[in-house]
Amino acid sequence: MKKLIFAAWFGLLMFCHPSKADEYSATESSFKEIKQTAPFFNNAYGYAVFPTIGKGGFGIGGAYGEGRVYEKSSHVGNTTLAQVTVGFQLGGQAFSQIIFFEDKRAFTDFTSGNFEFGAQASAVALTISANAQAGTTGAEATAGNARTASPYYKGMAVFTLAKGGLMYEASIGGQKFSYTAQN
Repeated sequence: MKKLIFAAWFGLLMFCHPSKADEYSATESSFKEIKQTAPFFNNAYGYAVFPTIGKGGFGIGGAYGEGRVYEKSSHVGNTTLAQVTVGFQLGGQAFSQIIFFEDKRAFTDFTSGNFEFGAQASAVALTISANAQAGTTGAEATAGNARTASPYYKGMAVFTLAKGGLMYEASIGGQKFSYTAQN
């Protein structure tokens, strides 16, 4: 009986934990299925995709995720996202994020080393939708409600897709990214 339970548990673990390559492909497919983000794959110079970013906070919060960077659909490097926020926040959530680069200049800005998005304010409690934000001026697009205002901010468009969790937030912080070129 113990062997059967172990085999079932191991099988479930393997089924629920896809390989990294599948995780990236699945995330890209999710964004390609959303009518507001699909055109970016054909028009953008490149993009960075984060399959899962974990975020949590209680007064002080943080988020972390690992991603891949693509230039004209070719995987050219890896990136990490780190975020620290302060303000009213409570809970935790997981989400996917994709950043589209409008042109080579925006791509070069992002891949030049340590890149940061400025302070932001948000209130998120979504499970099935896609929303976007960039920097301090609030360029945004929401796939769930088909609302869009200037898709690019400083040459970048950021979209998030909630995966689960619940987070109440009115905080200020910023996202910092690192980049490592693929060998």
